[in-house]
Amino acid sequence: MNDITYSILLSIMPIAELRGGIPYALANGITPLTAYLICTAANVLAFPIVYLFFGVFHDLFNKMQWYRRLFEKLVIRTRKKVETNLNKWGFWGLMVFVMIPLPVTGAYTGSFAAWIFGIEKKKAFLAVTLGVLISGVIVTAIFLSGAEFLSFLLKSV
Repeated sequence: MNDITYSILLSIMPIAELRGGIPYALANGITPLTAYLICTAANVLAFPIVYLFFGVFHDLFNKMQWYRRLFEKLVIRTRKKVETNLNKWGFWGLMVFVMIPLPVTGAYTGSFAAWIFGIEKKKAFLAVTLGVLISGVIVTAIFLSGAEFLSFLLKSV
């Protein structure tokens, strides 16, 4: 597999998302614009993945006790992280939650939260997509700034 494929896979993975895909792409010589475009496009796929899974498989898996326990833990954790923002800010709160490139924020948690809270699918998709696009800019800028700073330090030594 090539570096673009790995970047896409990292961007689709719930743990890594853009925080993994974009730095990997940039560190392996992919141009910033290409890295941004492929990784954000891949990360936006989290929304239909979450909605497809919960729309199709949730009722089936919910019959299994291990799944119900896991699902309840995920719901409790997600509600704690997202509920205040969603209740207060709605669409914008969801977008901001997704755009912050920190662990346990991002497209998967935002999509799951939108599903839990029953946010209209079109609005939720738009909020998650905008959040991913802004997060991609943030991650790219942080990586490029850090790389530039590291290059400056190495030249000074």
